[in-house]
Amino acid sequence: MVLESLITPVNAEKRPAQMLILGFVYATVGVLLALWVFKTESSLVMVFLTSMAAIPLIFNTINLEEEKDLEGMEESWLLKEHGKALEAFVFLFIGMTLAFALWYVVLSPALVSIVFKTQGATIKTINPGATGFAVNGFSTFTKVFLNNVRVLIFCILFSFLYGAGAIFILAWNGSVIGAAIGNFIRTNLAYAADHVGLAKAGHYFSVISFGLFKYAIHGIPEILAYFVAGLAGGIISIAAIRHDFGTQKFEHILLDSADLLLLSLIILFLAGVLEVWVTPAIF
Repeated sequence: MVLESLITPVNAEKRPAQMLILGFVYATVGVLLALWVFKTESSLVMVFLTSMAAIPLIFNTINLEEEKDLEGMEESWLLKEHGKALEAFVFLFIGMTLAFALWYVVLSPALVSIVFKTQGATIKTINPGATGFAVNGFSTFTKVFLNNVRVLIFCILFSFLYGAGAIFILAWNGSVIGAAIGNFIRTNLAYAADHVGLAKAGHYFSVISFGLFKYAIHGIPEILAYFVAGLAGGIISIAAIRHDFGTQKFEHILLDSADLLLLSLIILFLAGVLEVWVTPAIF
């Protein structure tokens, strides 16, 4: 009751930047409680606890967006209104990711191997992607895009079946990205300590910024696409609960959800282009 009452959906949409702090708090509490109570299974339990803290806010926000659908707004204005919720969700995700990355960096190697065990195994299976000049660039893009579409479908189904269930998949992705960022920062900080020296403090800040920027280029639009799809599934789910089938309002909700799904696919396509060709070319 304490964590879920820290901010209301209306305030979250008015001040979305506060969601970054909230996401950081949710993930931090999840990590600490998982380590304390379920240490050996903490890599998945921390994701569950982080999701559980965010579910009431996500559900109430989706409920608020569904009510906007029922007001009969024009589609362009409605998408603009949904943009407020999506901005808040993205800040929430960034806060979670930063918390996971921070804990990956500050925890001892022994604890990292336990807390991020499943995330580490997942990262090892991820294709590093094309270099931007590779012959198989398009095949890599196809593989990345189709994999992201699969996650997108999961977000829609989880939102439709469990209301705000997509937050579990997004929190999981946040933990994986946070582990990847933390590993990048930790590895390069160790290299800097050996070859640059502790006196060059500026190098440490550049490593952290470099690590965050590397994954933010394609990670933020990709997660935005998942949130858009999750919002669409959640809106339909709430409409179904209210038994709005066959009404003109339900048709309006379906149209709005279809627009959101199309928008999510467009964003996901652009995120795939960034991941396969732009990010490797820069880094």
